[in-house]
Amino acid sequence: MEYKIEGQTLPVVICQLNSGESMITERGSMSWMSPNMQMETTSNGGMGKALGRMFAGEGMFQNRYTAKGGPGMIAFASSFPGDIRVFEIGPGRELVLQKSGFLASEESVELSVFFRKKLGAGLFGGEGFIMQKLSGRGIVFAEFDGHVMEYDLAAGQSIVIDTGYLAAMDATCSMDIQTVPGMKNALFGGEGLFNTVVTGPGRVYLQTMPISNVAGAIGRYIPSGS
Repeated sequence: MEYKIEGQTLPVVICQLNSGESMITERGSMSWMSPNMQMETTSNGGMGKALGRMFAGEGMFQNRYTAKGGPGMIAFASSFPGDIRVFEIGPGRELVLQKSGFLASEESVELSVFFRKKLGAGLFGGEGFIMQKLSGRGIVFAEFDGHVMEYDLAAGQSIVIDTGYLAAMDATCSMDIQTVPGMKNALFGGEGLFNTVVTGPGRVYLQTMPISNVAGAIGRYIPSGS
């Protein structure tokens, strides 16, 4: 498979597949394709994995697109202004991803549920109790909201992150929460009661425009019905 990412504000990844090669994507992610791309809806691992993807914020079923009878082309566009990033997944290079961050991948990549070790991180950390883990081997395309900043954390080094800004991290990183110090700061500071703390070793990917924050800002200007 060969690919090229076009665009900046609303990027699209265009993949060129050899005959017989397949891509896995969430429903509704395909933007355009050549006529010889054949689609098949699949649970991709059975109902157990399908339910796991549902809890991780993705659909229970995925679409498999395969080039039939010759080379094929398929494109996947981002659904929100931001960035499409490419990751090479393999043993020791697993990735933990935010909900709905998965765009498409080679068929050999596995998407599963990632449970945080500490319940507090799931209940209050801002991204929910469950995230997604990408393992197996192959290329993954992930979509992030806004601009993406990367930080390489050494073993034991931490970064404090506000709700929604954590886009992805290496599976070698760990995650916890901490309360905002001081009652006045927590109640009137406008930053919420908790922050997410990610500790290395590993790389952390932060996004500058979480879609949940944008939805909340827009909602303030929408008049409520009488």
